[in-house]
Amino acid sequence: MGRGIIGICLSLFVQLAMGQSYLDMRHHSYREMKEYLRLVNNLCPEQSRLYSIGKSVQGRDLLVLELGSTPGQDQLLKPDFKYVANMHGNEVVGKELLLWLAHYMCQEYKAGNQEIQLLMNTTRIHLLPSMNPDGYEAALNYPREPKPYTYGRANANGQDLNRNFPDLDATACQIPNGQRTDHLSRVMDFRREQRSAMLARSIFQEYPESFSKDVYSALTKRAGETEERQPETEAVMNWILRHKFVLSANLHGGDLVANYPYDASCNGQEMGHYQKSPDDSTFRYLASSYSMAHTRMSKKGQACDPGEKFANGITNGADWYSVPGGMQDFNYLASNCFEITLELGCDKFPKEDTLPTYWGENKNALLAFMSKVHCGVYGLVVDAQTGAPATGAVVVIKGNSHGITVTKNGEYFRLLAPGDYEIAVSLDSNFDDDQFFPITVPECKGPGYAVRKDFKI
Repeated sequence: MGRGIIGICLSLFVQLAMGQSYLDMRHHSYREMKEYLRLVNNLCPEQSRLYSIGKSVQGRDLLVLELGSTPGQDQLLKPDFKYVANMHGNEVVGKELLLWLAHYMCQEYKAGNQEIQLLMNTTRIHLLPSMNPDGYEAALNYPREPKPYTYGRANANGQDLNRNFPDLDATACQIPNGQRTDHLSRVMDFRREQRSAMLARSIFQEYPESFSKDVYSALTKRAGETEERQPETEAVMNWILRHKFVLSANLHGGDLVANYPYDASCNGQEMGHYQKSPDDSTFRYLASSYSMAHTRMSKKGQACDPGEKFANGITNGADWYSVPGGMQDFNYLASNCFEITLELGCDKFPKEDTLPTYWGENKNALLAFMSKVHCGVYGLVVDAQTGAPATGAVVVIKGNSHGITVTKNGEYFRLLAPGDYEIAVSLDSNFDDDQFFPITVPECKGPGYAVRKDFKI
């Protein structure tokens, strides 16, 4: 009898929610967030999947809602996109934005919104509203207002999760100019018990003609580090390396700017040193796609510190302030995924009655950035003799040292800003000039704008 009443109430609640433009805009506890995600999953059971990528220190699930036409299924040439929020537990706007975004996209899909349907039909979209639920609960339950600026920032072990990823920037800084900087996880093992001089030797063997004794020694020392990875960090690392993510953003608070790699300086300078990545122009294009679609991020005078000046609302991470061990650069250096960091406002834990304003400021930007997963060039790489996927082949752009590795199904997705390029693919990472083909990447407006280029090797 009790279950029947609960079912009727849930059904009425679902019907009510379907008629709302958004669900209640307020601060949701972990329990309420979980219920919210389940509700959206129930509203769109054929277009969503709720799953956990691991647990926090205190045992809370790191819940992800996947949206798309075939959730849970890896379809050929369909890219994966992700948003991650609440990495710092007291920076909460992004968490609420992702909840509202999930409900909005579900509702609009069912209502026949062609733009949303096209995006969801061509993309696997993964939303992780809270990477640090323990820190969030601490900040939410702080008994006084205003809340301290850093209370709840760290996880339950007191660790800043955005300083807890492998410091692949330090490794990239040691790689000579022109040598590939992608997929450094393949030469640096993250498991503490296997970090030894053997790892440094493997790197040395890959670049024997370029590495000096000093560099070799530095890599040996770094390989022997014993920094403990937090469970939240390990869960996200495994998640990143398990999916074919192409584009991502992590949502923070405390300023108003779109921040792009590199996030850490090579010279040790704490701020004021612009550390370019090989894809600097593409990252500037991606970051600008968010800032320009935001209602005020790109406008002058919007930075939280009067001394800060962010042209067009974007900044190079290291130029702003150096962040070694960050999630943004781990995505870029360990996988095929390009990630930026979005600072969504000066107030990290704003009052509830201001939250709808943040939705109005960010809704179009969230959708515009998501659509950029379909920019650049993509295609299939197969064996010329057998037609089988050329798993592990590397796709490169001439003059760019950052390669993209072909997936197990023979796919590649190479994000690029609009312009003229030359592209090539190789199984052994050796590229001759006659292997490159010219391509022109147009201005990107979403699905259907990427250039397709298939290869047989």
